[in-house]
Order: sequence, then C-alpha cells, then structure tokens
Amino acid sequence: MSVEIAADPPGTGDPDGSGDVDHAASAEVLATVVAAESVLSKRFGARIRLADPEDLGGSERSVVLRVKVAASPFSLPRTLAVKRYVQPAGTSPRDSWVREAVSYQLFTALAAEDRMCPELFAHDSGTNLLVMEDLGRAPTLAEKLHGDDARAAEGALLSWARSLGKLHASTAGREADFNALLRRLSPPKSKDPLTVDGPIAVEALPQLLETEFGVNTPAAAMAAARHTLALLDTARHRAFSPSDSCPDNNLITNRGVRFLDFEGGCVRNMMFDAAYLTVPFPSCWCAYALPPGMTDAMLAAWRAEVRVMWPDLDDDAVLLPRLLDAQLFWVWLTTWQFLTVPDVEQLGSGGAVPRPHQADVLVARWVTLAKAARRARVAAVADHADAVVAALTARFGERSLPLYPAFD
Repeated sequence: MSVEIAADPPGTGDPDGSGDVDHAASAEVLATVVAAESVLSKRFGARIRLADPEDLGGSERSVVLRVKVAASPFSLPRTLAVKRYVQPAGTSPRDSWVREAVSYQLFTALAAEDRMCPELFAHDSGTNLLVMEDLGRAPTLAEKLHGDDARAAEGALLSWARSLGKLHASTAGREADFNALLRRLSPPKSKDPLTVDGPIAVEALPQLLETEFGVNTPAAAMAAARHTLALLDTARHRAFSPSDSCPDNNLITNRGVRFLDFEGGCVRNMMFDAAYLTVPFPSCWCAYALPPGMTDAMLAAWRAEVRVMWPDLDDDAVLLPRLLDAQLFWVWLTTWQFLTVPDVEQLGSGGAVPRPHQADVLVARWVTLAKAARRARVAAVADHADAVVAALTARFGERSLPLYPAFD
C-alpha cells in the first residue's frame, strides 16, 4: 500500500519566526531528519521521506523531534518520533543509547497490550538514532500534577502506579532476553546505573555529613545503609526498570500511561522503582509533596498488579522491609549527589515545570525516612535521619516541601 502525504522539506531556517536562527541547532535537526530517512529506508527497503520536524525538547546530549512521513510506499503512521544522541563522530554508541534501544526492542517484541512505551520502528548504532511511534500531544504526569484539577491529578497518579506494576509484571523473567539484546549492541560498562554511584554514595556520605554538618553516623545506621546494597545484586523481584520515571517521563494517553526516556533502562530489583511511590520520585529534584493517603493508595495500585507474578509481596513482612531498604538507599544516594555536584542546579529536572528548592526536597526525604524507619522499628536509621534533619534545618532554616500545585 502506498501512502503519499504532501509536505514541505525539513525546515532549517527560522523555526519560530523570530528572525534569530540557531544555525547549530538547525544543523543538528537536519542531520537527525536525514539520518532517520536513511535508517527507515534501509529498514523497509524503499525510500521514505520525512518533513516538518518539530522540536520536542531533547537535551544537551540528544535531539528529539516529531516528523511527518512525507512519502512512503508503506502504511506508516502520519507522524513519527525521532531521537538522536549527539556525540563526536567515530565514537562508540553511548551507554544511554544502548540501554534505550534495547529497552524499546524488548517492549516492541511484547504483545500490544503489554507494551507500556512507544513502539520502536527502527534504530541505528552508527548514528545513535531511534525512530519510534509518536504518541501525540498527550499530557505528561507532570502536567497533571501542575494543573488545577486535584481529581485528575489523583487519577493520573493511580493510573501511573498501576501501569508501573503492570510494566514490572509483564517483564518478569525477561532478563535473559534483555541481556541477549544488549550483547548485540555492545553492552554498557554497567547495566544498572545505580551500581555505579550507589556503593560510592553509601561509603562516602557519613564523612560528608560529618564534615558539612557535624552529624555522626552510628555503626548501626551505616550497617543498615550497606545492607541496602544487597538490592543491587539480589535475584528476587527483578523486572524491567525505566530507571528515571520522573513525572515528565510519563504520558497519560487514552490507552493508559506510556513510559518514556529509557536512557537508564535496565533489569533490576523493582523495589528501587516501588520507592518512587513512597519517597516520592527519588531520582527527581522536581518532586513536590503528595497529600495524605496518596502514597498508600498508589502502593496498593502497584501491588495489585505485581502480586500476580510475586504473591509473596502480598505479605507486609516481605514487602515493607525491602521498600524501606530502597527508600534508605535513595535518600543516601541523593544526599551524596546534593553534597558533591559542584553546581546544585545540575540536579534539577522536570522540564519546563516549576521546581521546589533542592533543600526542601532533601529535608522532606530525610523526614519521610525517619517516619518510615520508626514505623518499622529500625531505631538506628530513624535516629540518624532525625539528626540529619536537625542539621539541615540549622543550615537552611525551617523547610517545608509544598504540595504539587494540583493539590494545593
């Protein structure tokens, strides 16, 4: 079947009509469109032309576009999403490109009802390119949380939690498949990004807390933190993880939540993702507070999906200690990042949405950790967290993390 859609050639001049042309950006856009045409033509065995590139907001390391299919002898969608990693010519594919390409391949091989992300149409290691299904202009979870409709925000959070559980359940037992796909594309140095900084953070944080805030870390608290590293290696409760499931990386579509941005995609213990429900969003410095009861409702929604594959997680004695370990791991890791990243603004995330002050986020995480540890009767962790909160408050003043605007 032939599909011909009239469209102009890719624009490379003045995309916003302002008269100011960013020639470097335009060149990257044109290079991305040309590369995508080449990859698609190779993939389908006939020339395919793309047009009207629209910048979807990539990053300093990637170009992300929506393009129209201007001419194709095949029944392709009218628009596609294209992502190209920008790096010096002749270098090997970035680890993040490999993880993302493999992640999309894994899901594209699943049945449509289990595909929790865009379908992958083509990829190319030579140009570090991905051509994917365009999910349209659906709002992100971040947009719902920063809107003015509390009911819509609550529904979006519960839908996201259920979808996260479904993502975990549908990828249970698929680690061998994921690893086989990795081997085809030159496996990254570390399959799980957390294995790089996590152990360093756990060992280094006590000295940083002592130096920066005069907080002593008792041996029992240190032992508890080191114990969390076992989650990095355990063979239980393993499933695919998006790695960075911040609100702006989740689209709320009419087919359910769709996960985006798999630059850190890997198979690991899913408790690291489950902690996104209890912290919340531990890898994100754009995270605000949630209203009372929301965390419990989200956890119940996630649990309803994963218990199908892991019945033992119905038992609080199994789930809650592991969740506390993941929460402790994230709080230590992000505190280490806060204290070691030279420019704290580099910790920001969340796209164009407003962000709270990083100190507000940090204090809230230690307060929440103290409460969780006290409920679990882990006194050493609770007392240490209280000491950190006191020291942070003495440095930054009384801090209060505001609610997401939709709930405020």
